[in-house]
Amino acid sequence: MKREVKKVLLKDIVLGNGHIYIQSMLNCRDSDIAGNIAQAVALEQAGCEIVRIAIPNLQAVSLIPKIKEQISIPLVADIHFDYRLALACAEAGIDKIRINPGNIGQDEFVKRVVDACKLRNIPIRIGVNAGSLEKEILKEYGHPTPQAMVKSALYHIKLLEKFDFDQIVVSMKSSDVRMTVDAYRLLAQQCSYPLHLGITEAGTEHIGVIKSAIGIGSLLLDGIGETIRVSLTADPVQEIMAAKDILKALQIQHDGVDIISCPTCGRTKIQLIQIANQVTDALKDCKKPIKVAVMGCAVNGPGEAKEADIGIAGGDGCAVLFKKGEIIRKIPEDEILTQLLTEIEHLS
Repeated sequence: MKREVKKVLLKDIVLGNGHIYIQSMLNCRDSDIAGNIAQAVALEQAGCEIVRIAIPNLQAVSLIPKIKEQISIPLVADIHFDYRLALACAEAGIDKIRINPGNIGQDEFVKRVVDACKLRNIPIRIGVNAGSLEKEILKEYGHPTPQAMVKSALYHIKLLEKFDFDQIVVSMKSSDVRMTVDAYRLLAQQCSYPLHLGITEAGTEHIGVIKSAIGIGSLLLDGIGETIRVSLTADPVQEIMAAKDILKALQIQHDGVDIISCPTCGRTKIQLIQIANQVTDALKDCKKPIKVAVMGCAVNGPGEAKEADIGIAGGDGCAVLFKKGEIIRKIPEDEILTQLLTEIEHLS
């Protein structure tokens, strides 16, 4: 069951309104103005709903207004250690700040950041990472644990609340999938702030998607999480594609095509793998909320895939086209892709 979540305003969107927002992060160097702008635009076009940028120095702050001029989605500044960077980002018009309040020095520095954010209605994301927990907490627990991560998060929350600030989002990430899931489940019972989900340092595209799908998917099924990022050592646009697929698999997002296909077996007599890949590529930008089946034979065709809006099932050098389990006609193998796509174009 979905937990009760405090609503936090981020630019013109509301975290905690039931929608799961997809995030990613720019990976261009801060000196590459054109590259950062182009990547931000590409991410928004791909379906990114919140984009983050690293601000390692004051020079990088100048990117904020330039990027914001070209995108409509919220822009988040990633700050470490230097509270002055957070103040500069707030003045530059940033929509949200990601920071660890505990690593920017004395309480007065935290208060200055909070005051700057309160003045401009800028939320703060507390970003706890298993690899950078406070020394005192590590000494208590011996090594990173879910309980240690939660203790760190609650400490940071109280630090912000001390200065009458409650526009807070929290993330607790680890490269360990089980630790991450356990930590979020514990924190979800102890606070009502929106939670940003992700598996940090998940790896390259293949393994990173697997780890993220397990971790993020498990939590979303528990009703935990308001925003997600699939962290990949890859083009950030691939993070968006993976995130959309995770939401689609969980039936949380219904915008776009859901393609189902069988794993093939000795009964398959058409080039099903090739056809399935071609269909997937051809429909990657299709926004129709439909289910398309690409099946190898009659056994896995109109019967098992009868809930599909449209699909094909292979025969001997041919296939049958079916809609909602009802066979429409037979198609020669070399026309399967063309005829299937034509039929999809005509679907409302």
